[in-house]
Amino acid sequence: MTQAIRIIGIDPGLRRTGWGVIESSGNRLQFIGAGTVTSDNTRTLAERLCQLHEGLARVVQQYKPHEAAVEHTFVNKDATATLKLGQARGIALLVPAQANLGVAEYAPNAVKKAVIGVGHGEKGQIHMMVRVLMPRAQFDTADAADALAIAVCHAHNRVSAALVQKLKGLA
Repeated sequence: MTQAIRIIGIDPGLRRTGWGVIESSGNRLQFIGAGTVTSDNTRTLAERLCQLHEGLARVVQQYKPHEAAVEHTFVNKDATATLKLGQARGIALLVPAQANLGVAEYAPNAVKKAVIGVGHGEKGQIHMMVRVLMPRAQFDTADAADALAIAVCHAHNRVSAALVQKLKGLA
């Protein structure tokens, strides 16, 4: 029998960072938990990043994942917003790395393809498929549902991602 691997998916955002934890055993997926870490937009950027860091660190400590997956951010026309999102993404990468977890990164289209079968689709389709794949999944925000989709993407791609990392280390 294949050992269950606990995966945390993280959908970074400065206002709301979604997280979702699943267990993957062979081709079986099990919902463990999901939620959203928020920051107070009346605080300074540094304080908001601390809030995200502390919230994600609590989630990692509570759920004890073995691996992490973070969504790549897209570049939009507002350079300031893109930079702030990048800083929140840095926190999303830092927290699992500090917990000595392997951290994989996935483009939004790769997440969609892994969950709904095509690289372009509506968020509603993704959320519906997350529920189909894990009927017991509960999420309070779209960010948490997206984080679960990121974790599902990693569950489907983790073996090939590990092989790529190993090959990079040999080069």
